[in-house]
Amino acid sequence: MRIRHSMQRWLISGIAILFTVTAYSSPIVALSNTAKIEGNNSQGIDSFLGVPYAKAPTGSLRWQSPQLADSIQSTLQATQKGAICPQWQQGKFKGQEDCLNLDIYRPDNNKDNLPVLVYIHGGNNQTGEAHEFDPRALAESLDAIIVQVNYRLGVLGFNPLRAIKSNDPVQASGNFGLLDQHAALQWIQNNIKYFGGRADQVTVSGFSAGGRDVMAMLISPLFEDQFQQAIVFSGGMTTSPVAPSQEVFRQAFSSLVVSDGIKTNMTAAQEWLAEGSKAVKEYLQQLPAERLAPLMKDAGIRMSHFPHLYRDGVVIPKEGFDTISYNNVPIIMLSGQTEFSFFALSDPNFVKAWHSGALSKDPELLAQYQFTSNYGSKLYSLFNVQKSAEQMFEHYPSPIYGAEIAFGTNPFVAQNPQMDLIGSFHGVFMPLLDQNWQQALLGETFQKAGTLDLAKHFQAYLKRFIRTGNPNDPDLVNWLTWSPEHEKQGQSLLTLNANKHRALIQMSSKSYDEKALLDAMKNDHSLPDQAKKKMINQVLNGRWFSDALDQQFNNPSLWPKP
Repeated sequence: MRIRHSMQRWLISGIAILFTVTAYSSPIVALSNTAKIEGNNSQGIDSFLGVPYAKAPTGSLRWQSPQLADSIQSTLQATQKGAICPQWQQGKFKGQEDCLNLDIYRPDNNKDNLPVLVYIHGGNNQTGEAHEFDPRALAESLDAIIVQVNYRLGVLGFNPLRAIKSNDPVQASGNFGLLDQHAALQWIQNNIKYFGGRADQVTVSGFSAGGRDVMAMLISPLFEDQFQQAIVFSGGMTTSPVAPSQEVFRQAFSSLVVSDGIKTNMTAAQEWLAEGSKAVKEYLQQLPAERLAPLMKDAGIRMSHFPHLYRDGVVIPKEGFDTISYNNVPIIMLSGQTEFSFFALSDPNFVKAWHSGALSKDPELLAQYQFTSNYGSKLYSLFNVQKSAEQMFEHYPSPIYGAEIAFGTNPFVAQNPQMDLIGSFHGVFMPLLDQNWQQALLGETFQKAGTLDLAKHFQAYLKRFIRTGNPNDPDLVNWLTWSPEHEKQGQSLLTLNANKHRALIQMSSKSYDEKALLDAMKNDHSLPDQAKKKMINQVLNGRWFSDALDQQFNNPSLWPKP
């Protein structure tokens, strides 16, 4: 490691004293005799922000595999967050295409050979940014380097259309966002030693879409030997078939083709886009990012609305997660107990009443929300951990650790009216890593004695895992691996909870399976029949976790008809 801190000196004089104060400020990493990266130092943490790991994917590099970043020639000022990738958020365009950068955080303790935790942000692979949470306290707690990555999003990050494909099978996969993450891991392999990190002790982690991307890494030949452990926060097994995905994209792009006067109607536009001609490629290349970002917005967690992670046969196997070949490394898979609450609240049926505060005062609407959140959350949490573990187990020799956060479901403990609705929500682990995360919503819920103790234990598990591939420590509740045998014994999941004063951690298992859950839903008469049908057919349908539900309740497919 070659990190040094630049010095600033001030001469302070007074009537009777004259002395010099030396302050250590900016950390500087030397990659070579001439190439340096200068960062920030705050709260005992060195940070290096907006470091490019690949060339800007603009112009002729749009929809191409990421190219290695140009060598640094002098000193790179890495003191400001880098640009986020183009996206549509809350009705506005944000970001820029020159966005392939990452942020690095490490304790200011001059240690070498620190483990590395890479974090891939969530947002359905359509929105989000590297700085999804403040990792400084976590870097200190884990005594580790944390790397957060920006990667291409939306139709700039995933695009299966024929016109943009080259003869390079990796590029032709259309999985550009995933390829960006691979490029970031390669950059880390080559450079993290200069920051005091171990390239042979890398844990890749991700939340939601980032977690699903990490799951895809486990079956991608491209990612072999790129990391030693994996942590998946609320991310199950999702991939898309190529041909139906192309149809969805043609439908989305056809509106632009018609509005630009190239074709007079949507059908003709889709046929033109299907040609894969040079003219189509040139048209797509010149479209500004501001027009591309809103395409397929508000997809929620429905792959049919924005297909990505294509089963191309090169980057992702054609058989997807039915493969028998995994990049098997020790893995933690974690879910919240009330995973679907935010998605239900964001649905048009509930969102206005939630934001206005009327939801809790409308018994009929509240009952519909509770039905939807209850069953959706149970299906989603099964999808995130158990169903993935069941599918992997036979062909996955490395340890699989399953966990579920239950904190937030007891109003007496949480003492926050918002928690009554959201419970142990999608992302509930985040304030256990960064206690100031989303304070406007969560208030001081995660800053009380019980949750602080829970955070301490949770981080202790992570600290062990990123070093050894085993989260266990003599001072912690023994975390058993997931297995069918442990499932039968009621010990397949580490349940993380807290009361007002301390953490409550134990091994447990789900008290239901998917079939039992769907049978319970069928026999549930808490809602009038029409209201129940609406929730099942319009809110719970077509989600990541909904295949069996859609089949049982005859929900039509949301994918285009062939």
